[in-house]
Order: sequence, then structure tokens, then C-alpha cells
Amino acid sequence: MRRDSRLSGVLHVLLHMAERDGPTTSDMLARAMDTNPVVIRRVMAGLRDRGYVQSEKGHGGGWTIACDLGAITLRDIYEALGRPELLAMGNRTDAPGCLIEQAVNAALGETFDEAEALLLSRFGQISLAALSADFHARLAERGGAPTPETNHGS
Repeated sequence: MRRDSRLSGVLHVLLHMAERDGPTTSDMLARAMDTNPVVIRRVMAGLRDRGYVQSEKGHGGGWTIACDLGAITLRDIYEALGRPELLAMGNRTDAPGCLIEQAVNAALGETFDEAEALLLSRFGQISLAALSADFHARLAERGGAPTPETNHGS
């Protein structure tokens, strides 16, 4: 089963954007996420609607961060993406009248709900500023000089 990596990808490009002094084009972001610029524009439009990014058209235009990184959490970005499925596992629904299936689904469903609530709670505790600080600490450990691994796509 293919995993949904949109949250990871969007966080990735947002941090790249935060490191730039000026706007970042959809083409540049698409290269960083290995996707099409149209996909980037669609995703970024949802972030713009929430006030997290802004865009400028024309020569020298592109996307920029529109608010303090400390004010945006992973949960905020997750919700701006339309709350994609967090867990790949699910319940069987082949025989809804089966009492065994009902018992299994009840136990699994409750556990899945608890896991999702815990994950969303943790997402709400992690800001983009915390991710940026982690990046900068890792960069300092490497000697402070950007490398292709730290600045690809930007």
C-alpha cells in the first residue's frame, strides 16, 4: 500500500521556503517535492486560504511564508491538507452482520481512534519553528555550511 507523504512533503517545502530570502516559485517547490507545479499550486492555495503562505504573480514572484513559524503547527498544516488518512490499517466490512467481525471492529476502531487522537495531539505541539530549529542544529553539527542535501530544490 502506498503511503500518503503529502504532509511530509509540504513541511519540507515550507522549511525550504523559510530559508529563502525571497519568493519561491511553484516550479522550484515542485522539484523539491518531485511533483508537478500544478499540484504545488493546488496545495499552496489551501495554505494561502489559511494565511500560512502568500503568493505574488509575475517576474520575481512566487510563494512566501506569511506568518510566524512558531504560530503554525504540524496539525495546522495537516488540517489545511484536508486531514488525509493517518493510519493505513482499517476494519473489515465484508460481513457486517457477523458478531465476530463486529467485536474485532469495535476493538480495533477504538484503538485506531485513540492512536489518531494521540498523533493529532502531538502534531499540535510541534511548530514549524521547532522543525526549523532542528534543521539549524543539524546544520551546525555538520559545520554550518549548506550542502546539496540541505538545500536541494531551493
